Amino acid sequence: MAARSQGPMRRALGRFASNPAALAGLAILLPLLLAVIAYPLWLHFGPNDVDLMARNAPPGAAHWLGTDGVGRDVLARLMQGGRTSLLVAVLSVSLSLAIGFVVGALAAFGDRWADSIAMRCVDLAMTLPPVILLLVLASIIGTGIGPTVWVIALLSWPVLARMVRARLLEVRERDFVIAARGMGAGTLHLLFRHGLPNAIDIMVVYATLQIANAILLEAGLSFLGLGIPPPAASWGNMMNAAQSTVVLEQYVWQWMSPGATLVLTVLAINFIGDGLRDAFDPRSGLN
Repeated sequence: MAARSQGPMRRALGRFASNPAALAGLAILLPLLLAVIAYPLWLHFGPNDVDLMARNAPPGAAHWLGTDGVGRDVLARLMQGGRTSLLVAVLSVSLSLAIGFVVGALAAFGDRWADSIAMRCVDLAMTLPPVILLLVLASIIGTGIGPTVWVIALLSWPVLARMVRARLLEVRERDFVIAARGMGAGTLHLLFRHGLPNAIDIMVVYATLQIANAILLEAGLSFLGLGIPPPAASWGNMMNAAQSTVVLEQYVWQWMSPGATLVLTVLAINFIGDGLRDAFDPRSGLN
């Protein structure tokens, strides 16, 4: 009886708290976020401070993770790169959430023409080769945080639009939505009063998993020179140094640190996303 009296949110949080992988993801991600946000308080090097006497220095007491080819502290750039990569991921996912929800909700709550037009746009966006589209958009829009956010967002929204539409097609047949239509409720009222609350679980899980994907996309673009341009630091453009055979073989610390941090962050976020998915829909964890 006590379990039945709990609300759905409390039951979902209970299932999340009993997921060891999700808790491990939190244990990895939270300290990393704290370190990235507060690094100016405990690290006396800036990401672009140059020490010409310590170029390509290995990890040591002065520079914990060594320095790069111009004498910049790798740890400081790693922390600043984390800020940049996570900022791009959060902004791009927020933008794709807004686009995906609006398109999917309009398709579900609109008339037949609105549904048809919205879904044809989604189909068109999903049929384009993602890697080619990503490179073309990046080359057209340019480099920097703003263009990178737009490139990733424009590549990410169609999947969410389909998921939201599928959920809200079922919601629109419920009595409270039919009653709201009968009382003259407009499309915007239906979208945000009835559509958003019933799609919030899908959006939370999607956002968590998509943040990991956005971090990888930003890293890939920056590695290719189409994302965050130097001297700004991001995990992707830090690993760009590994394109040099000399750096790859002799100065391992310059690319290993951002690479390992990127892998750990993406794994942690994926663990959390899987835990949230299983928490909101326990049937998803069943085989």
